[in-house]
Amino acid sequence: MKTSHRRVATAGVLAASAVLVAAGTASAHVSVEPEEAAKGDYSTVTFKVPNERDDASTVKLEVNLPTGHPLASVMPQPVPGWDVKVTKSKLDKPIESHGEKLTEAVTKITWSGGKIEPGQFQQFPVSMGQLPEDTGQLVFKSLQTYDSKEVVRWIEEPKEGAAEPEHPAPVLKLAAADEQTGSGSDAKNGENSGNSQAGEKTENAADSSDSDGADTTARVLGVIGIVVGVAGVAFGVLAGRRRSA
Repeated sequence: MKTSHRRVATAGVLAASAVLVAAGTASAHVSVEPEEAAKGDYSTVTFKVPNERDDASTVKLEVNLPTGHPLASVMPQPVPGWDVKVTKSKLDKPIESHGEKLTEAVTKITWSGGKIEPGQFQQFPVSMGQLPEDTGQLVFKSLQTYDSKEVVRWIEEPKEGAAEPEHPAPVLKLAAADEQTGSGSDAKNGENSGNSQAGEKTENAADSSDSDGADTTARVLGVIGIVVGVAGVAFGVLAGRRRSA
């Protein structure tokens, strides 16, 4: 009976471990941070690239920008140890930015020359804008190359309500500024709330300080009273002994 219980417990532990490993593998893919930005705004988007192999290092990342919603300004931030190449392509339809018509835009960014070792990850920041206002997301199909010549294609677009694909593409959600967390009136309310809480903390600190001071004074007076009382008792005992003598 004990052996049966042990087998069941062992099977449960192995199953739980398999679930945890599977969850870790599924979540380790190329992603963007933050996950959401404001429509029509400029944003710094960071591509986070984890190394998923135990016996190979990531040596190249290619990020394709959506041609259906071209961006007028795309500027990658230098990453120590990595070379960056920005590829521009001619647009089928010119876009207007700050009163100027642009006939080409960045369609791909490639980082190479560096190395992401097993068990590590690297971040690649890119400033981009203005973000489109006529779509709810931007999909950045990416290719991750290892020094073993393996290429992992993160190009599958996640579907709302469906299970996450095996190789999901990085997706930047776009929302109106007043729909974003911490923006508009919510941000102001948060600021006012923060000021109010700060004031309450200051007042409470002052009250606490006054209370601590009063407690200290009371303790000192109590100790003095005890000392005086003990001295009085001792004096009475001595006086009684002298009278008896």
